[in-house]
Parts: sequence; C-alpha cells; structure tokens
Amino acid sequence: MTQIHSLSAEWLPVSIAPPDGDLEVCVMDYDGIVQALAYRCHRNGAEWVDASNKKHVDIQPTHWRNWTESP
Repeated sequence: MTQIHSLSAEWLPVSIAPPDGDLEVCVMDYDGIVQALAYRCHRNGAEWVDASNKKHVDIQPTHWRNWTESP
C-alpha cells in the first residue's frame, strides 16, 4: 500500500485515501463530469474537510492524489 501512495501524480481510488495530509480530490458534477476541486481536502473518517478552514464539506469524491502547489 505504501507504494501506491507514493504515486502522487496518478489519480487513485477514494477507497484508499489516507486519513492525513493534503489531498486533491475529484467529484462528479450534476452533468456526470468528473472535476478536481480547486481546494485541498483532508479525509476525517468517512467525512471530508476543507484543509484551509477545517470545515466539513459535503462531497463524495471519486478519486484523489496528493496535493501539489501550483508553480
């Protein structure tokens, strides 16, 4: 499992999202299109939290990868 988490550029299934660290997550919009959120999230058990303000976000992500800051 450690090897999978080190592949930060690849999108991984949300079922293996780590409980710590900043993550970029994808969600499906109302039109069925998968889009990455513009803010980093943390997984807190079964819930998701906006990493910048620590508030719960009502999302059901489809995929994740490690958050990387834009250059």
